Parts: sequence; C-alpha cells; structure tokens
Amino acid sequence: MSIDIDTARKVAHLARIAVPEEALPELARELSGILTFMEQLNEVDVEGIEPMTSVTPMRLKRRVDEVTDGGYQDKILKNAPDAREGFFAVPKVVE
Repeated sequence: MSIDIDTARKVAHLARIAVPEEALPELARELSGILTFMEQLNEVDVEGIEPMTSVTPMRLKRRVDEVTDGGYQDKILKNAPDAREGFFAVPKVVE
C-alpha cells in the first residue's frame, strides 16, 4: 500500500504533528514502508499459535493474601520528606 502526500498531511494533522510541507514526501515514504511491513506480517501463518505476553514463559509470583492490622506507619513515614503527627505533610495547593 502506498501513502500519498495528501494522506501523509492528513495523518500528521490527525496526530497533531507539525510537519513542514517539504518533509511530507519523506513522511509519506516512511508511512508506506510501515504499511508494507504490516502487510508482510499479515502473510505469516499463525494458525494454532497462542498469543504471548513475553518471549519467555513466566508466571507472576504470588504471595499469601493475609489480613494484617498494618502497624508499618513508622517504616512508611521514614521515607517521607516531611511527616507530622503520623501523616505525610504536603504543601498547600488550594487557597
């Protein structure tokens, strides 16, 4: 599939990209190259192949879901740049 300059101009407008008029032919050529590559990918037979989320088979590590009373306030607030009375202190942003 070939992209002409008018289509490249429209794509740039829709993407809110400021492309100078003299750069449109190069953009059209690059977009045509991308679409050509996508057409090549469509020719690959993927029948019976499951989708992958990673190139290596991995499972997420699981932890026991246990309810606790917390009790980590001191540890958490130790990393805060400013903590007062057991809470994070942040600058006032609304008058």
